[in-house]
Amino acid sequence: MTTTPDTTAATATKTLLRFATAGSVDDGKSTLVGRLLHDSKAILADQLEAVTRTSAERGFVGGEFDFALLTDGLRAEREQGITIDVAYRYFATDKRSFILADCPGHVQYTRNMVTGATTADAVVVLIDARAGATEQTRRHLTVVQRLGIQHVILAINKIDLLDYDHLAYAEVEAEIEALSGEIGLDTPHLIPVSALSGDNVAATSANTPWYTGPALLELLETLPSKEEDTADLEPFRLDVQSVLRPQGGLAPGLEPDEYRDYRAVTGQVTSGRIHLGDEIDVHPAGVRTTVVGIDTADGPLDSAGAPLSVALRLADDIDTARGTVLAAAGSLPQPRKTVCAEVFPFTAEGLRSRDRVLVKAGTMTVKGIVTIRSKQNLQTSQTEDAEVLAGNDIGFAEFKLASPLPLADFREHGRSGGFLIIDAQSGATVAAGIHTPEAGRT
Repeated sequence: MTTTPDTTAATATKTLLRFATAGSVDDGKSTLVGRLLHDSKAILADQLEAVTRTSAERGFVGGEFDFALLTDGLRAEREQGITIDVAYRYFATDKRSFILADCPGHVQYTRNMVTGATTADAVVVLIDARAGATEQTRRHLTVVQRLGIQHVILAINKIDLLDYDHLAYAEVEAEIEALSGEIGLDTPHLIPVSALSGDNVAATSANTPWYTGPALLELLETLPSKEEDTADLEPFRLDVQSVLRPQGGLAPGLEPDEYRDYRAVTGQVTSGRIHLGDEIDVHPAGVRTTVVGIDTADGPLDSAGAPLSVALRLADDIDTARGTVLAAAGSLPQPRKTVCAEVFPFTAEGLRSRDRVLVKAGTMTVKGIVTIRSKQNLQTSQTEDAEVLAGNDIGFAEFKLASPLPLADFREHGRSGGFLIIDAQSGATVAAGIHTPEAGRT
């Protein structure tokens, strides 16, 4: 197990990290997040005063307060003492800015954890040092492994209740290492922490001299982010939102004569970078053209990278509309009408074989029919034949599509390999899918 990150890729220019937190109920996750916010000085004075007052009403004495109150903002959550939805928090240190997705702990909200972790560069999974790995621990580690999260941190919490005993911690560490190996999770970082006391959260603690790795916040400050690592390595891709043919006014940087013939496709750069003069492939037109203009609200650019929203002018008059995909020449995945994917249902009913659905990838939506192939037994980490994927299951399905989609491998290209599964009748989102063509499921 690694406890020290590879900092060769981490530099002072890496300013933003997205990470998610997850853990079983009562493992102390909300307290940990509150401690992170407090120790990074991300709490406003009036909020701190209100939390201190509420903590005193709950029996906290001597100036101590309930760190969980800094994160559980919904009234229903406070009344129940649990976190029931993904909450996004923003904070910063001198070295980095963070977007934190605070995920719920109950088993029935595993699907929310999928939502929070999909865009994360790292995931912090909290484990009660006294209880060790639970069913929900296995679920969370399975989800992050299937999503291909590069950096997984296991925070072994409440080490203070074990009197900071190294042998007791080592037993939990061995259990987690065995579980990680069983699931196929590569070298997660293990950190002994006390969210309540602050041990190894923002700074290393003298109470754990046997631990030589970084504190949690120190580790988060040095981990490379997915976007920063791959912005100039991933091939360019843009899912077209609309086609711009303005009727009045002037476009930035254009003369009136140029503006009369102005036509551009707009959208957010999904991955990579585009430069003036670059050749791109256009799907579903199946043609290649050249980018002759890159316009933004602030004026024209010579190049643009993810996640900037842009209007691209093309050298040729090509039939484009919402749902068109633009990609660096030669990089577009082979469009296919049969897609195999790992599926994470969002509803109790989930998905059944022969369900008719809508598959939404980027800005393109196509009709499809589902065939469930198998689901993962989260007790044994084995796959089993299945016809139904219910809420909180993780499984594999095949989709027969009415029109081909150029989906990338999610593990390699992230967002351009993910899609939503929508009930064709109600319009409700019933599941998320990630295209995974490996292991013979093509």
